[in-house]
Amino acid sequence: MVEDDSKTKLYDILGVKPDATEDEIKKAYKLLARKYHPDKNPDGADKFKEISLAYEVLVDAEKRELYDKYGEEGLKEGGGFEGAEDLFAHIFGFPFGGRGRGGPRGKRKGKDVVVSFPVGLEDLYNGKQTKFELEKTLLCPECKGKGSTVPNAVSKCVHCHGNGITFRMRPAGFGMMQQISEPCNHCSGEGVVIAPADRCPTCKGGKVIQEPKTCDVFVEKGMKHGDKITFKEEGDQFPDIIPGDVILVLQQNEHEMFVREGNDLLMEHDIFLVEALCGFEVGIEHLDGRVLRIKTQPGEITKPGDVKYIPDEGMPYPKNPMQKGKLLIKFNIIFPETPFSEEAQKTLKALLPPVPTPEVPIPDDAEEVTLATLTEEELEQSEAEYQRQAAAAAAEDSDDEGGGVACTQQ
Repeated sequence: MVEDDSKTKLYDILGVKPDATEDEIKKAYKLLARKYHPDKNPDGADKFKEISLAYEVLVDAEKRELYDKYGEEGLKEGGGFEGAEDLFAHIFGFPFGGRGRGGPRGKRKGKDVVVSFPVGLEDLYNGKQTKFELEKTLLCPECKGKGSTVPNAVSKCVHCHGNGITFRMRPAGFGMMQQISEPCNHCSGEGVVIAPADRCPTCKGGKVIQEPKTCDVFVEKGMKHGDKITFKEEGDQFPDIIPGDVILVLQQNEHEMFVREGNDLLMEHDIFLVEALCGFEVGIEHLDGRVLRIKTQPGEITKPGDVKYIPDEGMPYPKNPMQKGKLLIKFNIIFPETPFSEEAQKTLKALLPPVPTPEVPIPDDAEEVTLATLTEEELEQSEAEYQRQAAAAAAEDSDDEGGGVACTQQ
């Protein structure tokens, strides 16, 4: 099939020809796995890994096709692997020879720590400097993350040969055996062991300790709900691992007066009927403690639901706090609860514009009715009654559809 050694190496490891069938590959692997399994042959761990790697590639049709066409480079390019060690890590889910992706090329980065950080709308408007505390894993300062202060006290685990992984075979049905990998229980998957007497007195050989960590948090003006504040490499520390980041996700608490919409602020304000008709002057306390004096123009009438705005009194723009959005105010009109006297009504009618003639003329014999105020309870009862009647009508329509005359085929 192919003459290039890079395209036949895996076949040679299993002792089969490049045109071997899948059954022949499985049979060869089964024989070699029994011979070199670490439980039966302590010196065969490396050979067993090599056999397993070859088998996992050649028994997979897609990987085998890449290997047959392009050799090891095909696995690297087509499969996204950086070499045999990365391929082994991809197949078995743990590093080959104790090294993960990149192995000697660089340390692996740890997981990021993501934490919700509550803030008030005032904090996002004014900016804020505060503290944040978290429980953090640190390398033991006594042994510098080695687990012992005694020279040469750390030795390679003889059970896993320093790999941190052991293997065992289990039946997979139809006479096949499946290889199972698991962390070595003698060294807890670390690949090294320390005698109890030589363990660091501070971390008890665990290499890390737990300590509280305080971070200074700067909430910038104009930040918003969901924005992130990142502390680079302030995550948990472990030996031979670059700490991950600590990421604070801002969670804005609801404000009692203002609602944020982008860079604008929205609020509602109640005024009395006389203020709506004759003008008003009110004070509103802003998020920074300033009191804004709001005054209508002479003769200006405010209608229910009117929305007016004040420029440059909204939220600061992110990264440009000198620029701000708008403050929008929706006005609600509070009407009098007690009726006016006849004399007051005459005065109002004289002052207010006359009522236009009704579109529908009212004859002398028109039926006179009385208006009643609908309470919240009555409104809920009406809605419930409507839903009940609608459900009954739907059920009746369904019964009618099912009761028609059926057609029979002649």
